[in-house]
Amino acid sequence: MMTAMNKIKVAIIGATAYTSREAIRWLLRHPQIELVALCSRRDPQPRIDEVFPEFAGVLEMRCEPIDPDALRGRGDVAMLCLPNGVTMEIVPKLLAAGLRVIDFSEDSLLKAPAHYHQWYHTVHTDLEHLEHAAYGLPELFRKKIHEARLVANPGCYPTSAALGIAPLLKAELIDPHEIIVDAATG
Repeated sequence: MMTAMNKIKVAIIGATAYTSREAIRWLLRHPQIELVALCSRRDPQPRIDEVFPEFAGVLEMRCEPIDPDALRGRGDVAMLCLPNGVTMEIVPKLLAAGLRVIDFSEDSLLKAPAHYHQWYHTVHTDLEHLEHAAYGLPELFRKKIHEARLVANPGCYPTSAALGIAPLLKAELIDPHEIIVDAATG
């Protein structure tokens, strides 16, 4: 995807969300990343520093409509910061436009459609790509992530639980059926 001379070109879809704000902050510091598009469902499309004033003088890009065809050839990766249920509608279009996708919603997390319905109370409409999504925890799935066109970004609670539990499971020191994770924020 990237040579020593080229930067990874990233489009953020759902750019006015809190998750996007954090992604933008991190990506602006990365020397091998170039933000090429900030896409939003808002109308009219704001400049990103109007939504997040901390980007004034740093990033003054105007958001643009979400249009996968308009991103064809402009970006390498699309980071989706859209609500659950919305992402599954756009993933096939972005993949068809040649972008790799990192999904921050829950739409790509569970492989089994029945589990998706059980936990999120909706029917998943993109079963083809759901089946091939990689779980984006590099400490455990680095090779799958590297090869994947669709990566499900795990949240903070699953990450903290999985990284603590995985070595114990691998060493067979705990019973997988007896694990309880009780997490809270506030």
